[in-house]
Amino acid sequence: MKKSALWAFMLMLVMALFLAACNSDTTTTKKAGEKDKEEPAPTTTEAKEGGVVTFGTDQAPEGVFDPAYAGSIVDSYIQNFSMDGIYDVNDDLEYMPNLAKWDISEDKLTYTFTFEKGVKWHNGEELTVDDWVFALETLADPAYDGERYNYAENIKGAKAKKEGKADSIEGIEVVDPYTVKITFEEVKINNLENIWQYPMPKKHYEGIAIKDLGESKQVRENPVGLGPFKVKKVVDGEYSELERFDDYWKGKPQLDGVIVKVIDPSLAAGAFQNGEIDIMDIRPQSVKELSALDNVRIEETPGVSYSYIGLRFGHRDKAALTNVADFDKFKSKELRQALLYAINRPAMIDAFLEGKAEVANTVIPRTFWIAAEESELNQYEFNQEKAKELLKSAGYVDKDGDGFVEDPQGQPFKISFGHYAGPAAFEGRSQAIIQAWNDIGVKTELATGTLIEFNLYNEMKNNDDAALEAFFGSWSTGADPDPSGLWANDAEWNYGRWVDAENKRLLKEGLSEDAFEKEFRKNVYIEWQKYFNEEMPALPLWENLDLYGINNRLQGVHINAVGFQTDVHKWHVAE
Repeated sequence: MKKSALWAFMLMLVMALFLAACNSDTTTTKKAGEKDKEEPAPTTTEAKEGGVVTFGTDQAPEGVFDPAYAGSIVDSYIQNFSMDGIYDVNDDLEYMPNLAKWDISEDKLTYTFTFEKGVKWHNGEELTVDDWVFALETLADPAYDGERYNYAENIKGAKAKKEGKADSIEGIEVVDPYTVKITFEEVKINNLENIWQYPMPKKHYEGIAIKDLGESKQVRENPVGLGPFKVKKVVDGEYSELERFDDYWKGKPQLDGVIVKVIDPSLAAGAFQNGEIDIMDIRPQSVKELSALDNVRIEETPGVSYSYIGLRFGHRDKAALTNVADFDKFKSKELRQALLYAINRPAMIDAFLEGKAEVANTVIPRTFWIAAEESELNQYEFNQEKAKELLKSAGYVDKDGDGFVEDPQGQPFKISFGHYAGPAAFEGRSQAIIQAWNDIGVKTELATGTLIEFNLYNEMKNNDDAALEAFFGSWSTGADPDPSGLWANDAEWNYGRWVDAENKRLLKEGLSEDAFEKEFRKNVYIEWQKYFNEEMPALPLWENLDLYGINNRLQGVHINAVGFQTDVHKWHVAE
């Protein structure tokens, strides 16, 4: 899945935004939604050209300006102002041509992409297919140290290059400066959705070794993009300033610029009231206070994001690009089920999310047409006695009388649970989970003894840090409903490193040639959800409602299920 995600990424987009993604407790996937209060009618004053708007975020960016290396949701926000991709996603979650159009061969293996002419990079160079080919070749390079190889691996010959057996990707054929043919290893219904969509400025990166590219000045200090705004100034930990790119290929942007500013979410209401920020992805705790402001409108809608507790099953072999199941702490299905029965999810939603979420029993959000009906899923309603029964049946019993169970071999059993730092609600949320497990006799302690800084937390997950035996996470899945990018056996973002034969079989079927028949694909994914719901390799908690606060002076914002940054060149201010 993509995009943008997650905390993390969530998602990217996509992921697939990123699969975008990036793992995140806030989301970038919005639909036009209902408002929380009776609002004053938006101004009908004619839009004026110019002006600067400020987007507020409560996390500091990592300072990475190329999507191929991004790991932070805030970096993705900035990139979405400064970059354009091969395709867009419309309100119906359909992939539409953007920088390029495509034709598909009869055998569904070869896609011919034809690029728009006259598209300019921020440095004045014209975009050609060489820039996109360079990006795909970079992702498949053995020296590439980012997390987006999965967006190139389905191209014929990409694996050979990644393993150092080829100098280039066999399945890429450049026809002319604006036309390229991509041949895939096998027919999959979402080959288009899972190909990397962002070109790289080849000439701008000239002379930089792939192993050094992610840390280069061109990526971190002097970026070049294709989007309506270009990076002008960055103050680490405080703000990023972007200015209008007059030669943007879709037309001159109406704003002079955009500022992405780090702000304490507890100060959001005052910042909106004083005009310090114009738009912000808000947390549930901010809704009531912001709703009282006359100059702010609230957007609220179900999206494609969810929160869960990951469980560690092994580690990632980064050289072989595989996940290895070699950690047996959560091997017992009954243990995993007991851990979910122990959590009072409705109470947590009320206490820490102001009711702005729905209990989830699957990792396919309800927005998607493949989502299973609740009647087909185990509900795991809060039941501590049921949890204790499951533990006992699996051999987890308190043998020494200290109130905590030992494992089936009679050894002490303890879970190290990790959660990232953030607003005050995060502390309460993490303690509620820990207490829930302690209450059923499963001794649980907070990893490292404290909440972990967000970017460090992501590094720990990426590196399978032993302290994170169980960990809180959120994903924004993006437009493609296929869960392979997050849950396939060897997916890089399968942070629990769950490896399972039935999981592999079902996910492969969901992408097969048979899956071009919509009902077949839906039935496969429902079967997969039922399997996941029974096995519980991770513990779904809730689907987040997507929430935005927007200053009424900011007009032209279009929010849909894949973000708030559609056509940002049309954003404008009204007096």
